[in-house]
Amino acid sequence: MRVHALPAVLAVTALLAVAGCGGHSGSGDTSDGGATPTKAAEQAASGDFGDLKKVCGPGTAKSAPAQGVTADSIDIGVFSDVGFTKNSEFADTAKVFTSWCNAAGGINGRRLVATTRDTKLTQVRQQMLDACKQDFALVGGGAALDALGVQDRLNCLLPDFPAQVSQIQNNGSGLQLNETGGASYARYEGYYSWVLKQGYPASAAHVGTIGGDSPVTKVINAESQETLQASGAKIVYKDLYPAGGVSDWTPYAQSIKSKGVKGLVFNGDFASLAKLEQVLTGMNYRLDWIDANNNAYGPAFLQLAGKSLAVQNNLADLGGVHPLEKAADNPATGQLVALFKKYDPNAQITMPGIRGFAAWLLFAKAASSCGDDLTRKCVYEAAAKENAWTGGGLLAPVDLSQQDAPLKCFNVEQATPKGWQPAAFEPDNGAYRCDTPPYKLKGSYGKPLTLADVGKSMSDVK
Repeated sequence: MRVHALPAVLAVTALLAVAGCGGHSGSGDTSDGGATPTKAAEQAASGDFGDLKKVCGPGTAKSAPAQGVTADSIDIGVFSDVGFTKNSEFADTAKVFTSWCNAAGGINGRRLVATTRDTKLTQVRQQMLDACKQDFALVGGGAALDALGVQDRLNCLLPDFPAQVSQIQNNGSGLQLNETGGASYARYEGYYSWVLKQGYPASAAHVGTIGGDSPVTKVINAESQETLQASGAKIVYKDLYPAGGVSDWTPYAQSIKSKGVKGLVFNGDFASLAKLEQVLTGMNYRLDWIDANNNAYGPAFLQLAGKSLAVQNNLADLGGVHPLEKAADNPATGQLVALFKKYDPNAQITMPGIRGFAAWLLFAKAASSCGDDLTRKCVYEAAAKENAWTGGGLLAPVDLSQQDAPLKCFNVEQATPKGWQPAAFEPDNGAYRCDTPPYKLKGSYGKPLTLADVGKSMSDVK
């Protein structure tokens, strides 16, 4: 999930691997989990998650104080490129969360109704205009070309609690509460500092970067290069590959070998990375490390990489998301796994899905605090008070009280023939390491849109 919040993207298929896409079916797919919170048995279900108490529960809501809010329900939009990618992770997460929350009583008795807004890669603006007409808020979604809808979202004053963001114009934009850190800070400074100074110091003078040749990934690649150099790297190899795919990775592998690259940052889709690594392995060339990026975190990359996993050293920074394979060590992650098993047993839990679930929790906690008078202003301001948000324990603490705050923690995973496992990165705060000073990017990569950019302010939010 490497995005401007995570998680490199390529145009077309690879681009969507990063921006995240979810949904069971197409645009307009609606899920409330089939639960009716007024039933006594369902109201008895616990609304606690991790260390969060009474996130969801029964109540006596009677009014309809905002668009998308009635005495009985709350309409939520979930953005997704599912019609293009066929990846249903965001809608799967919405189904699981709404099923659980509604079974516990909803939000003060109001049922959550999640509608998948299928952007199909290029239809972001049309889906945003539809959301502006119906939804109370956007929660737990993402789209590769998300910048296309920001101006319309701000014009209609629609709050956004995304699972992940992609383009700089959207990352940290107005009325958005983003768990993946501020846009002006390097998200991988801690990770790269550890790799270059402690994990594999001999590689520091021999670093390379390669990414997909698309507008989004070019920005991510440039940010990576700046961060690597700030962390002490000498970059000896820079390359782009066609976003539509590569038929033969041999020329790229030969160039990596001829340049003597020891550490490689790969900003692209993991299927392409697996092919590149197979060629490198066939050439008997082993790097000290490869940053596979956190899109690769999951079983699919392991299957595609195959035998090269025993040769190449693949790493990924999860950016403060507790690893799934260690769910037994973390009550919140264990509870998440159990909820997926109960409400959507065929769904695969992904990193964007975990962040999406945390975004749903953030929205639900804030909305519950608003009581009967559930307005956009109330829910946004309540969520914006969270200065150490962990999603009940799913994440390392994130400061949401500042619009542009750096991530303080990272955690590194290593791909092995036996699966993904925590690397030896010396965590100092549970599963995370949180000792790296933030690095503010100096390059010009664009900036997020604000309410002021569309001639509005918080006084317009009702």
